[in-house]
Amino acid sequence: MTKPFTKEQPNAKAFVYAVLADEYGVMKDDFVAYMPGHSYIYKQTREMWPAASVNARIGPVLLADKDGNPVLDEDGEKQFVAASAWLDRNRPVEQMTWAPGYPMLIADRLVANGGWIKRLGVSCFNLYRPPVEVPGNPGEAEHWVEHVHKIYDKEAAWHIIRYFAFKTQHPEIKINHALMLGGEQGIGKDTICAPLKYAVGPWNFIEVSPKHISGRFNGYAKAVMLRISEARDLGDVSRYDFYEQMKVLTASPPEVLRVDEKHMREYDIFNVCGVIITTNYKSNGIYLPVDDRRHFVAWSQATKDDFSEEYWNSLWQWYEASGFGHVAAYLRGLDVSDFNPKAPPKKTAAFYEIVNANHAPEEAELADTIDRLSDKHERQDGSLSVDANGDPVLVPPHAITIEILKEAAGYGSETALWLNDRKNRRAIPHRLEKCGYEPVRNDVAEDGLWKINGKRQMVYAHRSLSIRERVDAARTLTRGQSSQ
Repeated sequence: MTKPFTKEQPNAKAFVYAVLADEYGVMKDDFVAYMPGHSYIYKQTREMWPAASVNARIGPVLLADKDGNPVLDEDGEKQFVAASAWLDRNRPVEQMTWAPGYPMLIADRLVANGGWIKRLGVSCFNLYRPPVEVPGNPGEAEHWVEHVHKIYDKEAAWHIIRYFAFKTQHPEIKINHALMLGGEQGIGKDTICAPLKYAVGPWNFIEVSPKHISGRFNGYAKAVMLRISEARDLGDVSRYDFYEQMKVLTASPPEVLRVDEKHMREYDIFNVCGVIITTNYKSNGIYLPVDDRRHFVAWSQATKDDFSEEYWNSLWQWYEASGFGHVAAYLRGLDVSDFNPKAPPKKTAAFYEIVNANHAPEEAELADTIDRLSDKHERQDGSLSVDANGDPVLVPPHAITIEILKEAAGYGSETALWLNDRKNRRAIPHRLEKCGYEPVRNDVAEDGLWKINGKRQMVYAHRSLSIRERVDAARTLTRGQSSQ
């Protein structure tokens, strides 16, 4: 039995707790036996229990025949077995996954690399728990809708609302981009997301910091909505690393993610999580390249002074009273038939501001240095080619090294000093990539480096060249430099 929901208790949070409450405590039917790990899944919370804990909590189980009659031994005594042994025989599952849109026990199927394998007599346990449908009136969600529009402009607010509604209605479908909600601290970015927890289920809304993304354990991937709070600059390379690590979470493929949780066997889940990134930092927050197709950037012009203490008190009192349920109902009923979850998001003005903020001055200085090494393009008649501004068209060198750049920049210049600084060693390839150059591996050398004038170096070739041409350019450069 569950505690009834009454008009005297319209609180959405209390309602969720009420329907989860079980007056009968823990019973054997609350478990299934996970055979690969010889452990037991507690169905109410989807947590793993060891056999000793199951046996201690439930106690011995009376054996019965198919008609429900007790099984007796030779002396006429009733026979009992440990609860764990009974579960092994009567409630086994061969696999587990996390798959919104499927029942808790997926019969006659196993999952492998994103595909289902049909196999009679087996079952896969689904760790996903659907949300409890909190009562509410969609027509009374206006307070929340107005709050979203108070923070973001009309276009951004509408995209955010529809993104939330789509994931509420279709937790099993991947939206191939993340929402990036930016703006000054204290304007209510987190407050926008609060009702979404109850729309998708609090257990399906996970919050982590950027540092968690680079860790080994990734249980956070089992989320209908994953919020990454306060994304900001953690060092030049960290921004690049964070962007690369987020690729598998913000879009699919991959269709399946391998989940590694502490003290558990790894297992496959479906990559369907929606991602929200919140940040107060535009110039030194997340890294975004100009060709990114994985982020919708909404940036607010509001300030915390635009909101009084009475405003927040009123909003949260409404949330706690009935607002969570009203917003959840609104998101469940909103028409999102024209929302394309696979289409790349619109690139907003804020998106381009973040892209431009990531153009470090070193990139321009490196580009100027490369221009000094470039040849002027000549036409067939011997005249120089010029661009629309009348400047000569330059042909960049096919291959370069860091030492060549230092010499071209001047050994005492700021560019040369930046190239010499060991702290920048990992950032240099990123900067050169922005200038059109990518590293070329020497396949005949174990470390992949090229030996020039007795010194092992990495050679960078222009990306306009084919792979074969890049290797030829590296060899030509190596021979030319070594002969000097």
